[in-house]
Parts: sequence; C-alpha cells; structure tokens
Amino acid sequence: MSRRTPLIPHLDSGVHDQMNDFVTELKHGHLSSSYHIAKRTTMLLRNIISQSRYNNAKELIELISTEGKRVTENVPSETAVANMFKRVLRSIREEAASIHKSEEAHKNIEEDELQSTLHNLLFSAGPGHDLTTPSSQLRGSIIESIGEILTELEQSGENIAAQSLEHIHSNEVIMTIGKSKTVEAFLKKAARTRKFKVIVAECAPFYQGQELAKGLSKDGIDTTVITDSAIFAMMSRVNKVIIGTHTVMANGGLKAINGAYCIAGAAKHHSVPVIVCTATYKFSPNHVCSYDQHSFNKIVCPHDVMKYSEGSIVSKVHLRNPVFDYVPPDLVELFITNIGGIAPSYVYHLVREMYHPDDVDL
Repeated sequence: MSRRTPLIPHLDSGVHDQMNDFVTELKHGHLSSSYHIAKRTTMLLRNIISQSRYNNAKELIELISTEGKRVTENVPSETAVANMFKRVLRSIREEAASIHKSEEAHKNIEEDELQSTLHNLLFSAGPGHDLTTPSSQLRGSIIESIGEILTELEQSGENIAAQSLEHIHSNEVIMTIGKSKTVEAFLKKAARTRKFKVIVAECAPFYQGQELAKGLSKDGIDTTVITDSAIFAMMSRVNKVIIGTHTVMANGGLKAINGAYCIAGAAKHHSVPVIVCTATYKFSPNHVCSYDQHSFNKIVCPHDVMKYSEGSIVSKVHLRNPVFDYVPPDLVELFITNIGGIAPSYVYHLVREMYHPDDVDL
C-alpha cells in the first residue's frame, strides 16, 4: 500500500480573508462587546481547523499561533481575541494527547499507565506526548471541543445571572458604573423576586451609565443616576458595588471601564465589598505592564472631553481620553463567573487550568 503524501501546511485563503475582515471591523469599532468578539473569534478558529491543510497537531498549532500573533498585533487592546486563540490552542493539545493515549491503549500498554493524573490534566500534551503523529481523528475531535467552548460562551451570561439571589438581598443599595450587559442581566434577574435600589455612576465622558439606568428603570428597578464626582459622597449609603470588566489579568487585577478605579477606591475606603461579574473567557494569562499602555489601554478621540470649537484652549493642551482603568486585585472582593464565585487569589490557578504554559505568548 502506498503511503499518503504529506500535506503542505497551509491556511485556507477564504478563512484568511474572513480574519482580515474581522480585524477591520475591530479597528473601526463595529464590534465592541467582548462576548461577540470572543464568539466570532472562536467561530473563525473553527473554520481554520476545518478548512486548512495540516498533517498533525504541531503543524496546526503553528498555523493558529502565527495567525493569532498577526491578529493580536493589529488589535492589541482586544484581549478576548488573544484569550480565545490560547484557549483553542490548549484544546488542540488536549485532544492530541487524548488521541495519543487512545492509540497507545490499543497497543496493550499496561492499564496503570493509562490512568489520568492531576498532572496530565494540567499539563496535557507535555513532553511525553508526540504532537507530530498524524491522526485522522484530530480534526473532528478538535471541532467537537470548540463546539463545547461555544456552548460555554453562549450560556455564560445566564449562568452568572442565575447566581444573583445569592449576592443581592432585599432593601440593599447597589452601586455600579457604566454599562455592562452582564451586570444588567444580573440585576434584572435578582429584581424579579427582590426589591433593592441601584445607584449608577454615569461614567463620563461616554455616559454609558445613563443607558444602563434606562434599562433598569424599564424593569421597575429603583434607579438613581449620579455624576462620577459624587461617587465618594454616595458610597457611605451603599451595601455593595457590582461592576463588570473588560479583562481580568493573571494577578486578579481588572482592565475595566474608565472610572472603575475611582469607584473601587471609594468602596475600599468605606469598607464596601466590590463584586465583579465576568465570564471566564475574559480571564487573561497576561499581566498589566505600566510601560505598555498601547496593548493595555485604548485611547479614543478627546472630542467628548473638550470640543474642537474651543480652539483657543485646545491648541494649548495635550488631551488623552483613555477607555480603560486598571483596578488592582486588592480592591476586589469576589468574582462571579459562569463557573461560580472565586476570590482574586484563585485567578492564577484558574488561568493555569484554562491555558497551556507554551501558549501564554503567541
């Protein structure tokens, strides 16, 4: 029987064009929701795996790592993109390891050597597993694994909202800032059975808090909008702070909407617990670097801060309008995720379970 000719590893041109369109949409701000960005990234990765050419897991990992590096360099502030690339890379390693173990089992290897250990679960496809071995099962297994990731993404919001009654009690006063769809769903779920008040900081200059207040008031929730400058003064009346976040860094710190550090600092002063509602796809294996604001933050047009019509002043000042704040982990009491509540000190362990050490840097 003649041996099958090895394929030349190649990324499908159609998927490459889809990825370029995705990057363009991100650059132009057409996609702003972390959920939609994560889901779109995962679906594109599924297309890469199903339509591209490769012989084994190692070649597939190289294809995806190369594409991931290219995409993340174009949109460094969108950490959900990098997170999903790294999550899928771990799935590839795990599926390759699983197939390798299954094939070894058919070679009558002793049963004791086949049993999974905690070390195998945490470091799947490590040095003991051969990623260069071709397998006809690899493509299908990985696509099935990605389907599970997509299901987890789709159910994450509902799973977080389902925990609302464990953390919100009757007649409490809750403070939040900006607009987070996860926080909005969390509050609305609790409001179905309990009465409480919500204070929303408007989050200038974007004023997303006003949009959240409208949504909550439509559901009959007693909502008050305050200016950002009134956060400290109002904090003494608050029972707990509940906010969303764009990214959770590896040390448990937050990359959150501008103004989040202000509200977390005020809560710390008044001994008010800060609870963060976030799905696990926002957990990043990277740390924040003070010198690398390009990849951490996003600087947008300062027109909302000072209009160009004020030309006499604008010409004499240098304006920066950052979108995000960094909130250190010591200001956060608890993370409510789609897999349950976790403390900031546990984030490091969760990140190690989600991502493979070799994929931390694409």
